[in-house]
Amino acid sequence: MSHQQQDDDDFGPSVTNGYKPGQKKTIDEYQKLDADDEALNRWKESLGVTNAAAAGDDPHNVVVLQIALEVQGRDDVVLDLTRPSEELKSHSFTIKEGVEYRIKVLFKVQHSLVSGLKYMQVVKRKGIRGKHSLPNIYDLIVDKHEEMVGSYAAKPDIIEKKFALEEAPSGLMARGHYDAKSKFVDDDGTVHKEWSWSFDIKKD
Repeated sequence: MSHQQQDDDDFGPSVTNGYKPGQKKTIDEYQKLDADDEALNRWKESLGVTNAAAAGDDPHNVVVLQIALEVQGRDDVVLDLTRPSEELKSHSFTIKEGVEYRIKVLFKVQHSLVSGLKYMQVVKRKGIRGKHSLPNIYDLIVDKHEEMVGSYAAKPDIIEKKFALEEAPSGLMARGHYDAKSKFVDDDGTVHKEWSWSFDIKKD
């Protein structure tokens, strides 16, 4: 099995059986879709479909700018996602055990509407299997997380999305180093951003 296949398996299936995303349309096509339907027009307005698509040289549909940890009583811990992947991989957060935190992302949508954008995260920790003189060290999945971000039309504004509060694990067994992989993917299965990073849970 290739590393890419293994990474995809880690995230696991995230679509409901039998669900098929609708055919992708341009902003122009959405504007003309059932123009006489008032309910549909309100839905399109809520997404900003009536606005002009954002201009830009970047060909990406979704540009994820940064992800941050919000912790009460301290400055946000920010990861700049416009940096090269290798730099992101070497960046490590430190989280105090038992603390409440919230993930916050900043992104923009351009060129066309994105439907069902979600954030997915897999966290692993080194484990040891076997009692022999040469134990097998392996990666153990300790957490899988999926958060719906939403559907958005292209527009020039930067969008901020805050996720629900979470609590970092605590106790002697929880302390240590963790490796994580995250990605932003939409209903069509398009991966808009994917990166590896790490964090440490410490007592102080």
